[in-house]
Amino acid sequence: MARILAIDYGQKRVGLAVTDEGQIIATPLTTVHSKDIIAYLKDYLNREKVELFVVGEPRQMNNQASESVKFTEPFVRLLAKTFPDVKIARIDERFTSKMAQKAILDAGTKKKERQNKELIDMVSAVIILQSYLESRSFGNF
Repeated sequence: MARILAIDYGQKRVGLAVTDEGQIIATPLTTVHSKDIIAYLKDYLNREKVELFVVGEPRQMNNQASESVKFTEPFVRLLAKTFPDVKIARIDERFTSKMAQKAILDAGTKKKERQNKELIDMVSAVIILQSYLESRSFGNF
């Protein structure tokens, strides 16, 4: 099997997480500056087989698209155009940053590390990917 790669897209940074080849375990990959994400993904896909991108979908509490959609949607279109052989799934990313901050705090991370936005973005991508894997196991995807 090929890997699944999760993307927590932001205006400044993009958090990435990836599964193992068996698509069982979600692990943090890295954080990349938004302007460098396509080049990074091209390089990564030259080394690893990826069959699916899972992109966080920004939503408000009322389930409407948030203002961040104006940044994520052009990125998703570019992703589809650049990597036409890789499927794209979207998953609600509400609360992932807060969940990431809590997970980092619960892990006993020092205050300086907890404030590292790159770490938060990576952990958010892991949460997005884990949510996708769990929903898939319940037949939602």
